[in-house]
Amino acid sequence: MNTAKTFTPIAARPAPVRSDGVVAWAKRNLFADWKTSVGTLLIGGLLLWYLPQLLHWALFTAHWRPDPEACRADGVGACWGVVAEKYRLIIFGRYPFEEQWRPLVATVLMVGLLVASCMRPFWKPWLAGLWMVVLAAFFGLMYGDVLGLTKIETDRWGGLPLTILLASLSIVMAFPIALVVALGRRSHLPAIRSFCTIYVELIRGVPLISVLFMASFMFPLFMPQGFTIDVLIRVLVGITLFAAAYMAEVIRGGLQAIPKGQIEAAATLGLSYWQTQRKIVLPQALAMVVPGIMNNFIAIFKDTSLVTIVSLYELTGALGLALNSDADWRPYKIEGYLFIALIYFTFCFAMSRYSLWVEAQVNKSKLR
Repeated sequence: MNTAKTFTPIAARPAPVRSDGVVAWAKRNLFADWKTSVGTLLIGGLLLWYLPQLLHWALFTAHWRPDPEACRADGVGACWGVVAEKYRLIIFGRYPFEEQWRPLVATVLMVGLLVASCMRPFWKPWLAGLWMVVLAAFFGLMYGDVLGLTKIETDRWGGLPLTILLASLSIVMAFPIALVVALGRRSHLPAIRSFCTIYVELIRGVPLISVLFMASFMFPLFMPQGFTIDVLIRVLVGITLFAAAYMAEVIRGGLQAIPKGQIEAAATLGLSYWQTQRKIVLPQALAMVVPGIMNNFIAIFKDTSLVTIVSLYELTGALGLALNSDADWRPYKIEGYLFIALIYFTFCFAMSRYSLWVEAQVNKSKLR
Protein backbone atom coordinates (compact mmCIF):
# COMPACT_ATOMS: atom_id res chain seq x y z
CA MET A 1 0.00 0.00 0.00
CA ASN A 2 1.43 3.35 -1.08
CA THR A 3 1.32 5.80 1.86
CA ALA A 4 3.43 8.52 0.26
CA LYS A 5 1.89 12.00 0.49
CA THR A 6 2.10 14.68 -2.11
CA PHE A 7 3.83 17.88 -0.93
CA THR A 8 1.49 20.87 -1.12
CA PRO A 9 3.14 24.24 -0.56
CA ILE A 10 1.40 26.78 1.69
CA ALA A 11 0.06 29.81 -0.10
CA ALA A 12 2.11 32.96 0.32
CA ARG A 13 0.85 35.26 3.03
CA PRO A 14 -0.02 38.85 2.16
CA ALA A 15 2.58 41.49 2.87
CA PRO A 16 2.18 43.11 6.27
CA VAL A 17 0.26 46.35 6.29
CA ARG A 18 2.45 49.33 7.04
CA SER A 19 1.51 50.72 10.44
CA ASP A 20 3.42 53.99 10.27
CA GLY A 21 3.53 56.92 7.89
CA VAL A 22 0.97 59.49 6.78
CA VAL A 23 -1.28 57.04 4.91
CA ALA A 24 -1.46 54.60 7.81
CA TRP A 25 -2.15 57.44 10.26
CA ALA A 26 -4.95 58.76 8.04
CA LYS A 27 -6.57 55.32 7.76
CA ARG A 28 -6.36 54.80 11.51
CA ASN A 29 -7.56 58.24 12.63
CA LEU A 30 -9.55 59.74 9.76
CA PHE A 31 -11.06 56.81 7.83
CA ALA A 32 -11.33 54.02 10.39
CA ASP A 33 -15.04 53.36 9.62
CA TRP A 34 -17.84 54.95 7.64
CA LYS A 35 -18.89 57.32 10.44
CA THR A 36 -15.37 58.61 10.88
CA SER A 37 -14.99 58.95 7.12
CA VAL A 38 -18.20 60.98 6.79
CA GLY A 39 -17.12 63.26 9.64
CA THR A 40 -13.70 63.70 8.08
CA LEU A 41 -15.20 64.62 4.70
CA LEU A 42 -17.67 67.09 6.24
CA ILE A 43 -15.05 68.84 8.35
CA GLY A 44 -12.61 68.79 5.45
CA GLY A 45 -15.21 70.39 3.19
CA LEU A 46 -15.88 73.14 5.71
CA LEU A 47 -12.17 73.80 6.03
CA LEU A 48 -11.76 73.97 2.26
CA TRP A 49 -14.61 76.49 2.15
CA TYR A 50 -13.66 78.73 5.06
CA LEU A 51 -9.87 78.41 5.25
CA PRO A 52 -9.18 80.34 1.99
CA GLN A 53 -11.48 83.13 3.19
CA LEU A 54 -9.73 83.22 6.56
CA LEU A 55 -6.29 83.34 4.93
CA HIS A 56 -7.51 86.05 2.56
CA TRP A 57 -8.69 88.15 5.53
CA ALA A 58 -5.79 87.40 7.90
CA LEU A 59 -2.82 87.45 5.49
CA PHE A 60 -3.33 88.34 1.85
CA THR A 61 -5.38 91.54 2.29
CA ALA A 62 -4.27 92.40 5.83
CA HIS A 63 -2.73 95.72 6.85
CA TRP A 64 0.45 95.39 8.89
CA ARG A 65 1.43 99.02 9.35
CA PRO A 66 0.00 101.06 12.27
CA ASP A 67 -2.18 103.22 10.04
CA PRO A 68 -5.85 103.30 11.08
CA GLU A 69 -6.77 105.47 8.08
CA ALA A 70 -5.61 102.79 5.64
CA CYS A 71 -7.50 100.11 7.58
CA ARG A 72 -10.71 102.11 7.45
CA ALA A 73 -10.26 102.99 3.78
CA ASP A 74 -9.90 99.34 2.76
CA GLY A 75 -12.11 97.58 5.31
CA VAL A 76 -11.53 94.13 3.74
CA GLY A 77 -8.57 92.53 5.46
CA ALA A 78 -7.40 92.32 9.04
CA CYS A 79 -5.75 95.36 10.59
CA TRP A 80 -2.73 93.95 12.41
CA GLY A 81 -1.43 97.47 12.74
CA VAL A 82 -3.34 97.66 16.03
CA VAL A 83 -0.90 95.12 17.47
CA ALA A 84 2.08 96.99 16.07
CA GLU A 85 0.77 100.22 17.60
CA LYS A 86 -0.49 98.96 20.96
CA TYR A 87 1.65 95.93 21.73
CA ARG A 88 3.62 97.61 24.50
CA LEU A 89 0.46 98.69 26.31
CA ILE A 90 -1.02 95.19 25.82
CA ILE A 91 2.11 93.39 27.05
CA PHE A 92 3.03 95.70 29.94
CA GLY A 93 -0.26 97.36 30.85
CA ARG A 94 -0.09 100.71 32.65
CA TYR A 95 3.56 100.28 33.62
CA PRO A 96 5.46 103.52 32.86
CA PHE A 97 6.67 103.54 29.27
CA GLU A 98 10.26 104.55 30.03
CA GLU A 99 10.58 101.80 32.69
CA GLN A 100 9.18 98.90 30.67
CA TRP A 101 12.60 97.28 30.39
CA ARG A 102 12.11 96.22 34.00
CA PRO A 103 8.99 94.05 33.51
CA LEU A 104 10.62 92.67 30.33
CA VAL A 105 13.69 91.47 32.24
CA ALA A 106 11.53 90.24 35.13
CA THR A 107 9.31 88.24 32.76
CA VAL A 108 12.30 86.68 30.99
CA LEU A 109 13.73 85.64 34.36
CA MET A 110 10.44 84.12 35.49
CA VAL A 111 9.84 82.23 32.24
CA GLY A 112 13.42 80.98 32.30
CA LEU A 113 12.92 79.76 35.86
CA LEU A 114 9.73 77.93 34.89
CA VAL A 115 11.45 76.26 31.94
CA ALA A 116 14.41 75.25 34.10
CA SER A 117 12.08 73.86 36.77
CA CYS A 118 10.56 71.53 34.16
CA MET A 119 13.94 70.05 33.12
CA ARG A 120 15.36 67.01 34.89
CA PRO A 121 18.97 68.31 35.25
CA PHE A 122 17.65 71.18 37.40
CA TRP A 123 15.78 68.94 39.83
CA LYS A 124 18.29 69.54 42.60
CA PRO A 125 17.96 70.83 46.17
CA TRP A 126 19.34 74.21 45.10
CA LEU A 127 16.33 74.75 42.81
CA ALA A 128 14.32 76.05 45.80
CA GLY A 129 17.03 78.63 46.44
CA LEU A 130 16.98 79.61 42.78
CA TRP A 131 13.24 80.22 43.06
CA MET A 132 13.79 82.56 46.00
CA VAL A 133 16.50 84.48 44.13
CA VAL A 134 14.43 84.87 40.94
CA LEU A 135 11.30 85.90 42.87
CA ALA A 136 13.29 88.49 44.80
CA ALA A 137 14.70 89.80 41.51
CA PHE A 138 11.23 89.81 39.94
CA PHE A 139 9.62 91.85 42.71
CA GLY A 140 12.68 94.07 42.98
CA LEU A 141 12.52 94.92 39.29
CA MET A 142 8.76 95.35 39.19
CA TYR A 143 8.31 97.30 42.41
CA GLY A 144 11.59 99.14 42.47
CA ASP A 145 12.53 101.39 45.39
CA VAL A 146 15.86 99.52 45.54
CA LEU A 147 19.21 100.07 43.80
CA GLY A 148 18.04 103.42 42.51
CA LEU A 149 14.98 102.05 40.71
CA THR A 150 11.82 104.14 40.66
CA LYS A 151 9.02 102.85 42.88
CA ILE A 152 6.07 101.51 40.87
CA GLU A 153 2.95 100.58 42.84
CA THR A 154 1.36 97.21 42.18
CA ASP A 155 -1.83 98.77 40.83
CA ARG A 156 0.18 99.84 37.78
CA TRP A 157 1.48 96.34 37.09
CA GLY A 158 -0.27 94.61 34.23
CA GLY A 159 -0.11 92.68 30.99
CA LEU A 160 1.94 89.54 30.53
CA PRO A 161 4.20 90.01 33.61
CA LEU A 162 1.15 90.12 35.88
CA THR A 163 -0.41 87.09 34.19
CA ILE A 164 2.75 85.02 34.57
CA LEU A 165 3.26 86.16 38.16
CA LEU A 166 -0.28 85.26 39.27
CA ALA A 167 -0.30 81.94 37.42
CA SER A 168 3.17 80.83 38.54
CA LEU A 169 2.87 81.70 42.22
CA SER A 170 -0.69 80.40 42.54
CA ILE A 171 0.32 77.07 40.96
CA VAL A 172 3.41 76.72 43.16
CA MET A 173 1.52 77.59 46.36
CA ALA A 174 -1.67 75.68 45.51
CA PHE A 175 0.00 72.32 44.94
CA PRO A 176 1.27 71.68 48.51
CA ILE A 177 -2.01 73.00 49.94
CA ALA A 178 -3.95 70.64 47.68
CA LEU A 179 -1.72 67.74 48.70
CA VAL A 180 -2.36 68.34 52.40
CA VAL A 181 -6.10 68.84 51.88
CA ALA A 182 -6.37 65.64 49.81
CA LEU A 183 -4.64 63.67 52.56
CA GLY A 184 -6.83 65.38 55.14
CA ARG A 185 -10.01 64.33 53.35
CA ARG A 186 -8.89 60.71 53.69
CA SER A 187 -7.81 61.10 57.31
CA HIS A 188 -9.30 58.92 60.03
CA LEU A 189 -9.51 61.93 62.35
CA PRO A 190 -13.06 63.39 62.07
CA ALA A 191 -12.04 66.97 62.84
CA ILE A 192 -9.36 67.11 60.13
CA ARG A 193 -11.54 65.30 57.60
CA SER A 194 -14.51 67.60 58.26
CA PHE A 195 -12.41 70.77 58.04
CA CYS A 196 -10.90 69.73 54.70
CA THR A 197 -14.28 68.68 53.33
CA ILE A 198 -15.89 72.00 54.31
CA TYR A 199 -13.02 73.92 52.71
CA VAL A 200 -13.23 72.02 49.42
CA GLU A 201 -17.02 72.12 49.15
CA LEU A 202 -17.22 75.77 50.14
CA ILE A 203 -14.62 76.92 47.60
CA ARG A 204 -15.89 74.69 44.80
CA GLY A 205 -19.44 75.88 45.43
CA VAL A 206 -18.78 79.46 44.30
CA PRO A 207 -17.26 80.88 41.08
CA LEU A 208 -13.79 82.36 41.06
CA ILE A 209 -15.23 85.83 40.45
CA SER A 210 -16.96 85.65 43.85
CA VAL A 211 -13.70 84.63 45.53
CA LEU A 212 -11.84 87.52 43.90
CA PHE A 213 -14.61 89.95 44.83
CA MET A 214 -14.53 88.82 48.46
CA ALA A 215 -10.72 88.99 48.59
CA SER A 216 -10.59 92.43 47.03
CA PHE A 217 -13.59 94.27 48.48
CA MET A 218 -15.01 92.34 51.43
CA PHE A 219 -11.85 91.10 53.17
CA PRO A 220 -10.49 94.63 53.92
CA LEU A 221 -13.71 95.40 55.84
CA PHE A 222 -12.70 92.84 58.48
CA MET A 223 -9.21 94.27 58.92
CA PRO A 224 -8.34 96.57 61.87
CA GLN A 225 -8.49 100.32 61.39
CA GLY A 226 -5.53 101.53 59.34
CA PHE A 227 -4.32 98.03 58.41
CA THR A 228 -4.40 97.16 54.72
CA ILE A 229 -3.08 94.35 52.55
CA ASP A 230 -2.06 95.02 48.97
CA VAL A 231 -4.75 94.05 46.45
CA LEU A 232 -2.24 91.95 44.49
CA ILE A 233 -1.54 89.80 47.54
CA ARG A 234 -5.25 89.41 48.29
CA VAL A 235 -5.99 88.35 44.71
CA LEU A 236 -3.05 85.95 44.70
CA VAL A 237 -4.28 84.31 47.91
CA GLY A 238 -7.81 84.02 46.49
CA ILE A 239 -6.66 82.34 43.28
CA THR A 240 -4.37 80.02 45.25
CA LEU A 241 -7.10 78.84 47.61
CA PHE A 242 -9.54 78.39 44.73
CA ALA A 243 -7.05 76.36 42.67
CA ALA A 244 -6.01 74.26 45.67
CA ALA A 245 -9.59 73.13 46.30
CA TYR A 246 -10.00 71.81 42.77
CA MET A 247 -6.55 70.26 42.68
CA ALA A 248 -7.16 68.52 46.00
CA GLU A 249 -10.05 66.57 44.49
CA VAL A 250 -7.86 65.50 41.57
CA ILE A 251 -5.16 64.24 43.94
CA ARG A 252 -7.75 62.55 46.16
CA GLY A 253 -8.90 60.56 43.13
CA GLY A 254 -5.36 59.29 42.68
CA LEU A 255 -5.10 58.40 46.38
CA GLN A 256 -8.30 56.36 46.21
CA ALA A 257 -6.95 54.41 43.23
CA ILE A 258 -4.08 52.92 45.26
CA PRO A 259 -4.96 49.35 46.36
CA LYS A 260 -5.52 49.05 50.07
CA GLY A 261 -3.27 46.01 50.14
CA GLN A 262 -0.20 48.17 49.49
CA ILE A 263 -0.95 50.30 52.53
CA GLU A 264 -1.47 47.20 54.66
CA ALA A 265 1.79 45.74 53.38
CA ALA A 266 3.59 48.94 54.33
CA ALA A 267 2.08 48.74 57.83
CA THR A 268 3.32 45.17 58.24
CA LEU A 269 6.83 46.36 57.35
CA GLY A 270 6.67 48.89 60.16
CA LEU A 271 6.48 52.02 58.02
CA SER A 272 4.88 55.05 59.62
CA TYR A 273 1.97 56.94 58.05
CA TRP A 274 4.15 59.60 56.50
CA GLN A 275 6.71 57.07 55.29
CA THR A 276 3.93 55.13 53.60
CA GLN A 277 2.54 58.22 51.94
CA ARG A 278 5.93 59.53 50.83
CA LYS A 279 7.46 56.28 49.56
CA ILE A 280 4.49 54.24 48.36
CA VAL A 281 1.18 56.07 48.01
CA LEU A 282 1.97 59.57 46.75
CA PRO A 283 4.44 58.61 43.98
CA GLN A 284 1.85 56.29 42.43
CA ALA A 285 -1.15 58.54 43.05
CA LEU A 286 0.45 61.64 41.55
CA ALA A 287 1.64 59.68 38.52
CA MET A 288 -1.93 58.55 37.86
CA VAL A 289 -3.39 62.06 37.88
CA VAL A 290 -0.75 63.93 35.88
CA PRO A 291 -3.30 64.88 33.16
CA GLY A 292 -5.78 66.18 35.74
CA ILE A 293 -3.13 68.20 37.57
CA MET A 294 -1.87 69.75 34.34
CA ASN A 295 -5.46 70.52 33.36
CA ASN A 296 -5.76 72.48 36.61
CA PHE A 297 -2.52 74.32 35.88
CA ILE A 298 -3.82 75.36 32.46
CA ALA A 299 -7.14 76.45 33.99
CA ILE A 300 -5.31 78.58 36.57
CA PHE A 301 -3.29 80.28 33.84
CA LYS A 302 -6.44 81.17 31.90
CA ASP A 303 -8.45 82.14 34.99
CA THR A 304 -6.01 84.96 35.72
CA SER A 305 -7.98 86.93 33.12
CA LEU A 306 -10.73 87.38 35.73
CA VAL A 307 -8.63 89.70 37.89
CA THR A 308 -9.74 92.56 35.65
CA ILE A 309 -12.84 92.89 37.82
CA VAL A 310 -10.63 94.07 40.71
CA SER A 311 -8.80 96.62 38.54
CA LEU A 312 -5.70 94.53 37.87
CA TYR A 313 -5.11 94.77 34.13
CA GLU A 314 -3.48 91.53 33.00
CA LEU A 315 -3.37 90.59 29.31
CA THR A 316 -7.06 90.83 28.46
CA GLY A 317 -7.59 93.80 30.74
CA ALA A 318 -4.59 95.61 29.25
CA LEU A 319 -6.02 95.02 25.77
CA GLY A 320 -9.30 96.64 26.75
CA LEU A 321 -7.38 99.48 28.35
CA ALA A 322 -5.34 99.99 25.17
CA LEU A 323 -8.27 100.01 22.75
CA ASN A 324 -11.00 101.72 24.77
CA SER A 325 -8.81 104.76 25.31
CA ASP A 326 -8.16 105.26 21.59
CA ALA A 327 -11.15 105.71 19.27
CA ASP A 328 -9.00 105.20 16.16
CA TRP A 329 -8.16 101.59 17.06
CA ARG A 330 -11.34 100.68 18.94
CA PRO A 331 -13.01 98.94 15.92
CA TYR A 332 -10.16 96.41 15.67
CA LYS A 333 -10.68 94.45 18.87
CA ILE A 334 -10.86 91.13 16.98
CA GLU A 335 -7.24 91.45 15.87
CA GLY A 336 -6.20 92.37 19.40
CA TYR A 337 -8.01 89.43 20.96
CA LEU A 338 -6.50 87.07 18.38
CA PHE A 339 -3.07 88.34 19.44
CA ILE A 340 -3.94 87.66 23.08
CA ALA A 341 -5.33 84.23 22.16
CA LEU A 342 -2.02 83.38 20.47
CA ILE A 343 -0.12 84.17 23.67
CA TYR A 344 -2.48 82.08 25.80
CA PHE A 345 -2.34 79.22 23.29
CA THR A 346 1.47 79.24 23.25
CA PHE A 347 1.74 78.86 27.02
CA CYS A 348 -1.12 76.35 27.34
CA PHE A 349 0.17 74.24 24.45
CA ALA A 350 3.63 74.15 26.03
CA MET A 351 2.12 72.95 29.33
CA SER A 352 0.11 70.30 27.50
CA ARG A 353 3.20 68.98 25.69
CA TYR A 354 5.11 68.90 28.95
CA SER A 355 2.30 66.90 30.53
CA LEU A 356 2.61 64.31 27.75
CA TRP A 357 6.37 64.13 28.35
CA VAL A 358 5.82 63.54 32.08
CA GLU A 359 3.29 60.81 31.29
CA ALA A 360 5.80 59.15 28.96
CA GLN A 361 8.45 59.17 31.70
CA VAL A 362 5.99 57.64 34.16
CA ASN A 363 5.04 54.92 31.69
CA LYS A 364 8.72 54.06 31.23
CA SER A 365 9.02 53.45 34.95
CA LYS A 366 5.99 51.15 34.87
CA LEU A 367 7.55 48.99 32.15
CA ARG A 368 10.62 48.19 34.22
